Amino acid sequence: MKVLLVNGGPHREGCVYTALTEVAKELNQEGIETEIFWIGVKPISGCIACHKCSELGKCVFSDVVNEFALKAKSADGFIFGTPVHYASASGAMTSFMDRLFYSNFSNQDIFRLKPAATVVSARRAGTTATFDQLNKYYTMNQMPVISSRYWNMVHGSNPEEVKKDEEGMQIMRILGKNMAYYLKCIEAGKEKGIHPPVAEKITFTNFIR
Repeated sequence: MKVLLVNGGPHREGCVYTALTEVAKELNQEGIETEIFWIGVKPISGCIACHKCSELGKCVFSDVVNEFALKAKSADGFIFGTPVHYASASGAMTSFMDRLFYSNFSNQDIFRLKPAATVVSARRAGTTATFDQLNKYYTMNQMPVISSRYWNMVHGSNPEEVKKDEEGMQIMRILGKNMAYYLKCIEAGKEKGIHPPVAEKITFTNFIR
């Protein structure tokens, strides 16, 4: 079993990375393979609503979004981490998430029924709004949302300060343990012949007809 952890921060080994590393340690101790995927600092375009993804099966832009989508096919769970910028996810992370989930909306094998969680890093505030923002991507894609003992957040201006956030670090460790537990439950269910529900064809309706 493998969990992909996405570092949506501008620093490869910054605050978000520090939090994700704490989660990954617990997952590894539970026998779960992990990989931290950094989205980098190159510009990530937002979705331009060209709808080419419905024809191509991937986003029309060949960048980090499609690179991650290929890895996601073989992953069993996901943790998406972002810093807080103006009480929301970073611009790069928002563009990444919009295009990743929109371009794979019809490809239900990538994300459907795979557990996911959000990790948020901030100096002080804006964490709960950002936490709520990212969780919406999962619930639109039938992904179980994994929780910890509090909202999954850490505080600090740099990695050293994040490590001193004792409650935040504990939240990360518990998140890792909880994610491992659910992955093992899913695996045990498969061994007992419990199959996921058959996917229904998606129905779209508009409020104005």
